[in-house]
Amino acid sequence: MKKKVASCVSLGLSLVLMSTVLTGCRFGFASDPDDPNEEVVEEPIDVSIDTFQYDSSLGGTKITLLNSKAEIQVALEKMGAEYEKKSGVHIEVMPVTDDSPYTKIVSLYNSGNPPTMSILDTTDVIALAEEKGEDLTNEAWVEEAQGGYLTEVNGKIYSLPLCIEGRGIIYNKSVIEETLGEEFKPESITTLGQFQAFLDRLVEAGMERPLSLAKEDWSLGAHNLQYIYETYDGTSEGAQEIIESIKEGQLDLASYNRMNEFLDAFDVLKAYNVSRKDPLGADYDEMAIDLADGKTAFWFNGNWAWPNLEEAGANNDDVYGFLPYFLNNDPEDFANQKIQGSPSKQVMLDGQMASDKEKAAAKEFLNWIVYSEIGQQMLVKTCNIIPPFTNNPYEPSDPLSRDIYKKVHEGKAFNASAIVPNDHWSVLGAAMQKYLAGRSDRQELIDSIQTYWDEQ
Repeated sequence: MKKKVASCVSLGLSLVLMSTVLTGCRFGFASDPDDPNEEVVEEPIDVSIDTFQYDSSLGGTKITLLNSKAEIQVALEKMGAEYEKKSGVHIEVMPVTDDSPYTKIVSLYNSGNPPTMSILDTTDVIALAEEKGEDLTNEAWVEEAQGGYLTEVNGKIYSLPLCIEGRGIIYNKSVIEETLGEEFKPESITTLGQFQAFLDRLVEAGMERPLSLAKEDWSLGAHNLQYIYETYDGTSEGAQEIIESIKEGQLDLASYNRMNEFLDAFDVLKAYNVSRKDPLGADYDEMAIDLADGKTAFWFNGNWAWPNLEEAGANNDDVYGFLPYFLNNDPEDFANQKIQGSPSKQVMLDGQMASDKEKAAAKEFLNWIVYSEIGQQMLVKTCNIIPPFTNNPYEPSDPLSRDIYKKVHEGKAFNASAIVPNDHWSVLGAAMQKYLAGRSDRQELIDSIQTYWDEQ
């Protein structure tokens, strides 16, 4: 029987009415994450120390939490149960099933029965916060989530950032070292040219095609293409600025440096792709197997790919990590120094229909997650996510999340999320697939991107 560590990767894709932020994607699972033949192994939680101050007057209060991250449903229920033992407050965790989170919460508001708290995508919060959300600007945990991980709506905070996720070029350190017969130092590669030269060394050493490149439209149209927005200046605000410039026709995409740099980088990935002969026939599951088994050394993806790698035989004590998505040959360019990492889910409180006692209980629960010894452990160990709070001393268990955690704390990750229409990944993902397969050239791809934004 295989053992699998409980994981919290970003699998939800929130289809909001106007726009969405794409981070991790549920379409990438190698197999059913809830396989009944697999034994889920969790890290133990030390509950012997608890200095958190509970408000005894809230005992007996019942609140609800709408959960749009299906993979942590059980983990959240366990957190809620542990919190109830200490506080006397009962939390019902409500899963989002068939609907998108936005559709589900709007439906609940329309029925007059909204949840006390909701785990939502950033764009959902932006769309709903001022009308439905509770102002959390003065909550103590705001100070623990600095560094761009807070979502402001007209200068106010309406949501708690739940976790950080990131993406880049995943490497398997041991495979590289076995192939080259020397220690692999990721920090020695600082430019696109150096990365290509390193790929050539692997080819010369016998690794015919050292890299995997997913063909899925969500990967191509979001995780790849959105670098042209997110690397404008490495901020979400900058990403929106460049998007507006494209929409308004103020920017010529063909002469936009990040557009051409991105295509230079993508061309390198294409050239060394293990599925180069049939790139649209590539199998996502096999990419994880190839990286874990050593057929390849690199895979462009995010930390949400760990369940796939684990399914393929990778272990928590293996050394995997991320290289940046190298865009050019300037070692001082932040895009060549940092990987992309940003908060992927937010917890919004109902400010419209919840009672004062329910609001107080919900706020205490959020503070418990951030400040209590038990909550801090469970956020990382039970949910296995990367905490966005500077005071949380615990590190994720899987190597991809550990590497992102380390990079975030060392300032080696940039926090930028492009807010794009919900068909961006499918429409432009299809255009990227044509380019990947050699059925269009650069100008055709650029024209497709411009046409898409002209129609928005």
